[in-house]
Amino acid sequence: MIIWLSSYPKSGNTMVRSLLSAYLFTDDGNFNFQALKNISLFPDITFFEKLGVDVSKDDEVLKNYIRAQEEINRKNKKAITFLKTHSTLHEINNHKFTNYQNTSGVIYIVRDPRNVVLSYANHNQITLEQAANSLKSFRVLGGVKNSNIAADRGFTHVGSWSSHYNVWKEFKKTNRYLLIKYEDLIADTKGTFLKILNFIYILGNAKHVVNQDKLNNVIKTTSFEALQKLEKTTFFDEAKKIDNKYVTFFKYGPKNNWKQTLHPKISQNLELEFKTEMKELGYL
Repeated sequence: MIIWLSSYPKSGNTMVRSLLSAYLFTDDGNFNFQALKNISLFPDITFFEKLGVDVSKDDEVLKNYIRAQEEINRKNKKAITFLKTHSTLHEINNHKFTNYQNTSGVIYIVRDPRNVVLSYANHNQITLEQAANSLKSFRVLGGVKNSNIAADRGFTHVGSWSSHYNVWKEFKKTNRYLLIKYEDLIADTKGTFLKILNFIYILGNAKHVVNQDKLNNVIKTTSFEALQKLEKTTFFDEAKKIDNKYVTFFKYGPKNNWKQTLHPKISQNLELEFKTEMKELGYL
């Protein structure tokens, strides 16, 4: 069964994947970029190519979301499969993104939208104003046929920041939902990660004894500083390439402070647009 690691882009999904991949898919807890490959992104066109789907047509991919997930679960009958997604849970052209039959649970990572803006702008090499407007509109990402990243060659229907956050609450109805705030990941990485591990083992009805030595290595080697250093010395294939130049992926992290980077008009506009959700999350 699938456990989704869902988030709006640039909200901390890579940090959660790094923690999980280091703890679950290495022997000693020391993180490396190769370990991240154990947690794939969905929808990635490679899943659909294997099914013989015409990936050049977005609607053909959409209508096969559930079929692709059924195939993933068929191949991993006894194991949990972690999948990262930035996709909305909304139905697109009457096609569901996922269902209860294929989903064990959801770990939803959220970040103050005012801080998402700077990271989003850097990642896509656009202005802060453009990034802020992107958060407010229903976005479809990908479709870059010549991208160096397979995931970017397909389409991901993201939605707006608020709609993305709200729609994934669907899984709260069956106690299959864990909300993780990026800010908590930074302030108390170990404590927050233990909550994630506990949630996973509860979903799997399994007992878990924490390997403290391994956990300590995980926390040490997945700090933002450690990931930033690793990117400088090791090729990170998830970094975007724009105009034949790689864009630094781990650039701001905890140092990203909207109070220092956003014009008051931008932050105030976001606060007005997302007032309900930001108050609910304690950002206002």
